[in-house]
Amino acid sequence: MIRFDKTLNAWGTPGFETILKQEIEQLDPQALPLQQGLSRGNYVSDNGFSAMILGVTEQPGSIRARAGIFYAGIIAGCSCADDPTPVDEHSEYCELQFDIDKATADTTVTLLPQ
Repeated sequence: MIRFDKTLNAWGTPGFETILKQEIEQLDPQALPLQQGLSRGNYVSDNGFSAMILGVTEQPGSIRARAGIFYAGIIAGCSCADDPTPVDEHSEYCELQFDIDKATADTTVTLLPQ
């Protein structure tokens, strides 16, 4: 389970979006639905990602944030020793919704349709 304790503690302060961005970028990419968000590649690269906060709204019992995620995908070959296919990275982008429970800081992540 993802928990954004620092983000919840910063709710209502000028630094809220900065802290949210930092907590998102500290997540393990495997915890996010990046694979499902691929549009050009067939695997998510291990080279990390960056987030951009697109909007934040307060819901009853939660804080809902939308973030754009910039990452890289690869088109993998057969991984044979003599495979001539180079592993090229392609820029990928998807939008995720983070719902942060205001009582527990438990956070759910949803891939938004493009």
